[in-house]
Amino acid sequence: MISTRLLVSCLDQPGIVSAIATFLYERGANIVDSAQHSTDPVDGTFFMRMEFVDINDEERVALEESFDQEVARRFSMDWRFSYARDRKRIGILVSRSDHCLLDLLWRWRRDELEGEIVHVVSNHPDLEEEVSIYGLPYTCIPVANDGKAQAEHQLLQLLGGRVDLLVLARYMQILSGTFLDQIAVPIINIHHSFLPAFVGADPYRRALERGVKIIGATAHYVTERLDDGPIIAQGVEPVSHRHDLEELERIGRDIERVTLARAVTLHLEDRVIVHGNKTFVFD
Repeated sequence: MISTRLLVSCLDQPGIVSAIATFLYERGANIVDSAQHSTDPVDGTFFMRMEFVDINDEERVALEESFDQEVARRFSMDWRFSYARDRKRIGILVSRSDHCLLDLLWRWRRDELEGEIVHVVSNHPDLEEEVSIYGLPYTCIPVANDGKAQAEHQLLQLLGGRVDLLVLARYMQILSGTFLDQIAVPIINIHHSFLPAFVGADPYRRALERGVKIIGATAHYVTERLDDGPIIAQGVEPVSHRHDLEELERIGRDIERVTLARAVTLHLEDRVIVHGNKTFVFD
């Protein structure tokens, strides 16, 4: 079954769901899933994800133009249609740690990701052999101490216009605001901490020193501010004083790979609406 998704946000007001459902019914679309949320029924913001079938490729332009004129303008909506048959192209950035990368590659090979991984880029050569097993291109772009701008330029030359999503699978580099603006696609990062706790480097050691009773990982969209973008998914596991640093890192690796895969899946299936620095996730 090939589906089309509609994502909407606007000022909450009566008649929104009815207008959208009627519009789709009149065009022979069969709604198979619908979820909505309002931050407040009085002057709040309304969010909705609706999934339906039976929209052909040749009907897309007419569908979107009609929806804009007949529904979206009436309710002053921010909206977009997304078509599942248009599988999103995924680029992965990684450093030396392989657990998140290999988990994504495994899921992709099993067709569990609604997208196509097209390129893996690293600032180290270490993982090339493992990636080659999957028949994917692997490019090493080192980042010298004074060479971040040059490395980002190479990244843009390689990936600009060729991917719809970038995934930082433990890519231990901070991307500049200039790069974020120029690449112009969503970027998902996995941070090995339950944000907003332990932002930045070495969070497991700091968690151990603090004596935390849970550790976690956070997958979020990347913004110019370090580890501060809208959160998509988080995972946690209980720990105790019996766990040393090595054990915390081992437990953390499992949380990281599962949490990142979940966030990527949610994004690829158009289940995330970003509003300011917050997300609304229809899972």
